Amino acid sequence: MSDSSSKSLAPTDWPLFEVFIRSKQGLDHKHVGSLHASDAEHAIALARDVYTRRQEGVSIWVVPSKAITASNPALKNENFDPMASKIYRHPTFYDIPEEIGHM
Repeated sequence: MSDSSSKSLAPTDWPLFEVFIRSKQGLDHKHVGSLHASDAEHAIALARDVYTRRQEGVSIWVVPSKAITASNPALKNENFDPMASKIYRHPTFYDIPEEIGHM
């Protein structure tokens, strides 16, 4: 939404963006919050000001909230319980030889 019409919207009408920050110590981006911005570039600038004030980030991602599709919490059993029957997928299923030590 980088057209000029999005700039004329009131801040309360701006689209909602989800903000992800990669910290200096981490390899993955973590969701840190949401904010309204006129466009993606504006969202990055706002996210930098709001979520990295103490210089804790090395990368910022912003994603329009409307672009995110989430699983339905009502289908939790259907989506996640089948994994419980596949114990071979859990690292606790395997015996680790003592000579390997801590993994």
